[in-house]
Amino acid sequence: MTASAEATETALIAAQAAADKLATDVSIVDVSDRLAITDAFVLASAPNERQVQSIVDAVEEKLRDHGVKPVRREGVAESRWVLLDFVDVVVHVQHAEERAYYALERLWKDCPVIPFVDRAAPPAAPAAGAEAAGDGAPGGSPEDTGSDATDR
Repeated sequence: MTASAEATETALIAAQAAADKLATDVSIVDVSDRLAITDAFVLASAPNERQVQSIVDAVEEKLRDHGVKPVRREGVAESRWVLLDFVDVVVHVQHAEERAYYALERLWKDCPVIPFVDRAAPPAAPAAGAEAAGDGAPGGSPEDTGSDATDR
């Protein structure tokens, strides 16, 4: 069994909300085959407690806008590891030190990862050896490809 479409959508919204607040190492793990109580974990890190709380607030707000409310919140007082339980999705926002120490990715390494790409991230660079557009000749000048210095 894999995470439901609804859980996947909720997880992706939560992950993007976290990324929008500059969370680092944002990932989504499909734990539906291993746990009966939830379908996915969203994991995110922050360098300090204030940032953890900012990410938590943003995730809650964004999911509330989509009609999803947490049934439980834990760790908010300390803001070192905050857990937001949305039933089908559990969001873990951890201080970077806790993330490294507890290594949830290692604990759940047998579970598939749901692909997440931050929409604000710059596009990936072309693969090495990729030819420029235009006449297909490698090493062409910007005039050959129809691009200019502002395209870079």
